[in-house]
Amino acid sequence: MLKRLLDLALTIIGIILLFPLIAITYLLVKLSSPGPALFWSQRVGCENQLFLMPKFRSMRTGTPQIATHLMNQQANPDAFLTPVGSFIRKTSLDELPQLWSVLKGDMSIVGPRPALFNQDDLIQLRTQMNVHTLKPGITGWAQVNGRDEIPIPQKVALDGYYLQNQTLWLDLKIIILTIIKVLRRDNITH
Repeated sequence: MLKRLLDLALTIIGIILLFPLIAITYLLVKLSSPGPALFWSQRVGCENQLFLMPKFRSMRTGTPQIATHLMNQQANPDAFLTPVGSFIRKTSLDELPQLWSVLKGDMSIVGPRPALFNQDDLIQLRTQMNVHTLKPGITGWAQVNGRDEIPIPQKVALDGYYLQNQTLWLDLKIIILTIIKVLRRDNITH
């Protein structure tokens, strides 16, 4: 209950403070490439239930929905990016619409990052470790400890650590570390 109240308070404050940035990002995406500015990605939520998560579209329309680490294995992953795609990914601006998912209750500010519907290996490992019982988050312990640069088993181990040790203080630590890492652009693969 306290976590949900914190989520709502931080999300409302975040939307108010970040509204100009959200509006500018929307316009940048909309004006720089054809297609919608928002992309609704099918993700795996709490108890492995599917939900639609919004992001600012950083990829060209028609790009397959695959995980970033798999996209980076393509011959030229940058070919999929929109003109502003790299910038909004490096600055994490593409993640701002996820505040809607927190308001709606599909996500939390802190939790394991929601898997894509087709990341069977990640979903299976999280289910084995009971991580699937957590609401996914905009940021999480695995995010501040390597993001997409760490292998899936290590990511799930970090998610498992969060499951076993979650407290309000750990959530606040993760939020602060996330802000620092975003400002430094640490562990950004694209």
